[in-house]
Amino acid sequence: MTTAPPLPATPPAEKLTLAVVAAGLLALLLALADADAGRQSLWFYLALALVSGGTLAWSWLKFGGAPAGVQHHNLWLRASTGRGAVAWVTGLVLTGFYVVLYWYSGDDGHGHFGPLDHLVHALDGFSQWLRARPADQWFLYGTFYTLAVLLMGGRALWKYRHSRYQLIRTASVMFFQLGFAFLIPGVLLFFQQPEFYFSYFWPLKYDYLFPGTVTSLLQNGGLGIFMVFWGAVMSLLATPVLTYFFGKRWYCSWVCGCGGLAETAGDPYRQLSDKSRAAWRWEVRLIYPILGIIVAITALLWVHFATGGTLLGQAGTVAAKWYGFAIGSVFSGVIGVGFYPIMGSRVWCRFGCPMAAYLGLLQKHFSRFRISTNGGQCISCGNCSNVCEMGIDVKQYAQRGEPIIRAACVGCGLCSTACPRGVLNLENGPRQGRYQGAQLIHADSLRILS
Repeated sequence: MTTAPPLPATPPAEKLTLAVVAAGLLALLLALADADAGRQSLWFYLALALVSGGTLAWSWLKFGGAPAGVQHHNLWLRASTGRGAVAWVTGLVLTGFYVVLYWYSGDDGHGHFGPLDHLVHALDGFSQWLRARPADQWFLYGTFYTLAVLLMGGRALWKYRHSRYQLIRTASVMFFQLGFAFLIPGVLLFFQQPEFYFSYFWPLKYDYLFPGTVTSLLQNGGLGIFMVFWGAVMSLLATPVLTYFFGKRWYCSWVCGCGGLAETAGDPYRQLSDKSRAAWRWEVRLIYPILGIIVAITALLWVHFATGGTLLGQAGTVAAKWYGFAIGSVFSGVIGVGFYPIMGSRVWCRFGCPMAAYLGLLQKHFSRFRISTNGGQCISCGNCSNVCEMGIDVKQYAQRGEPIIRAACVGCGLCSTACPRGVLNLENGPRQGRYQGAQLIHADSLRILS
């Protein structure tokens, strides 16, 4: 019986930085438990400082000082990234946090936020400065989310510093999360304007085209009218046009906050995505019906609105609430992020996101985007398949020299970055040449058979 080789010892400097991160998590627990308001803030900001400094220092030691290039660092042998005990504990903690956040931390009407109350109020000063109002559980979540993207984005910048594409792409998701998904919505609230996320569009931000939301925004004057215009144009016009030229990567890998978290905080788990055909069948069975459901709900709500609210009664509103609970909360949050350490970083994007389904249909049937391959140079190392977070067995395409034109592909480009032979290339070529590699192979096969 063969045994796995022992893992290399962790250098003392790396152990020290990880100890700093652990100390930060301990300080966060103290902030959670301490009833004194002054000490809450002290523990909380100390925790953020320790976690941030420790994470960035560890990232530099692990990747910044190492030779450039994609190194797997025994990912499958480590308990944290190979579905070991550490991964399961991490998954349980993340899942538990989302459960508490969504269902046990709502404002009780007196400014109390359940188990997360002390952490929420520790951010009151920052929230007052940014939004001119006290913090709530969603501001706490947004702060944690944005910090995770920025810190793990720094890790990705060091890890993939040899790839210009990865550097720009990572900087892009960091920019959109910090600016468009965190600071701008806060500034809008500061000036008594509707909270609006300019980087999220229908059908992902499904209520942005609901009649109730549209009506409410239109009542806020010129800015509200612009928000409605922006949401409609980005969802129905700009998305098809941009996807035609660049594929779904323009959004899923460059702009979207869900994708931003997956590409940064979820990067250590990208190799865990299931590459089996059974997983692909489940992907198709889930993601397209979810898109169909939100399209149907949106259409029914508009018909209900157009008929003066007499057609559906409360059915449309109830359907929207159940969709928000089952898909917007359970799937995208609890499962989508909580299951990172077990199922990979793109569980939500792959199996549940209606925006990914919408973009995927456009990409597969109407886009110029493809990943071209050169089968003659492929050495079947499997690096490309290992790093594909969307469960595509890239190696099979590369071996046959077939272009990769899949609805699931988010164009992250890691398959190309990880390839030691330059076999894979992301292209925005003429539509008539998208399938050229496959057609040439098919013609060669027919010629050999004849």
